[in-house]
Amino acid sequence: MEKKIKLGISIGDFNGIGIEIIIKSVSNPLIIKNCIPVLYGSSKVVAYHKNIVEDVDFQYQNQRTAERLNSEKINIVNVWNEAPNISLGKATEESGKYAILSLEAAVNDLKAGLIDVLVTAPVNKQALKMAGFRYPGHTEYLTDQLGERSLMLMVSEEMKLGVVTGHVPLKEVRDIITQELITEKLDILNETLQKDFGKERPLIAVLGLNPHAGEEGTIGNEEETTIRPVIIEAKKKGQMVMGPFSADGFFGSGAYKKFDGILAMYHDQGLIPFKALSFGHGVNYTSGLDYIRTSPDHGTAYEIAGKNQANSQSMVRAIFNAIDIYRHRKNYMEYSKDPIKKEPKPSEEEDGTST
Repeated sequence: MEKKIKLGISIGDFNGIGIEIIIKSVSNPLIIKNCIPVLYGSSKVVAYHKNIVEDVDFQYQNQRTAERLNSEKINIVNVWNEAPNISLGKATEESGKYAILSLEAAVNDLKAGLIDVLVTAPVNKQALKMAGFRYPGHTEYLTDQLGERSLMLMVSEEMKLGVVTGHVPLKEVRDIITQELITEKLDILNETLQKDFGKERPLIAVLGLNPHAGEEGTIGNEEETTIRPVIIEAKKKGQMVMGPFSADGFFGSGAYKKFDGILAMYHDQGLIPFKALSFGHGVNYTSGLDYIRTSPDHGTAYEIAGKNQANSQSMVRAIFNAIDIYRHRKNYMEYSKDPIKKEPKPSEEEDGTST
């Protein structure tokens, strides 16, 4: 029997819907069957939200650390013992502080090998800033803690879409985008599709920066001076890359359906069509790291916090995506070590031994 994956979950902002969707998700018998859920936070805070969620069988075991887990129950690692002030629907310094504590504890255990993968519940950037968090978001923090490079990759049944620039002001995008940065993100996307999603030779679309992809230089020339040279070099390396495409026509025509992966130049260029097509069941995956981290595609949803109205579908997808990526990566690594073993044996006709 395959060993269960130890799946860590940081609880996010406890003034939002994060803990509600965690409770609804990990109560699913299929989750317990496929992994050992490990929540990082406080049983007191979780119990508060459990009183809000109705009709779920949520059986958990308190743990001081993640070293000895119950494989048949939900585990809660108590990162703190005090009972913080919960103010549903509000960004507070306190909610930011404890979201950081949860995240830091989970990441430390991920690095130590006590958990196999990490799923992060939504945080509020204002609350994090009030608590002294110096990163724009999860992706930047995880890249700093777990690796030198990463790619924000949005994943759904409809598409897998990465962005060259993440949480940066739009006015800075043009100066940040360079051939070197696009090359780095494109290489990560290509490798991720192979290693984590089982695409042997992925077909990737690259979007332009300007309206109508610059219209042959009449609305900007970054497509010709910066983006196209990267595509040409990628093809020389054997990557199957096409573009640059005009973003509006690319999504409007349905051309995105033909590609295994898409690389957008900036945050909203990619996330607006992604969320229009996949919102509520999409997943945010920090690809390019040695570690696996996923997250639901939505925020804290303060407006419905504490009302038992939150849809847990995206969190469920984030959990199963983390499990699937872990298994894909494991298979890829085994294949890479000894590809000959994975090749089918030749028939007598093929090996020339027939008589």
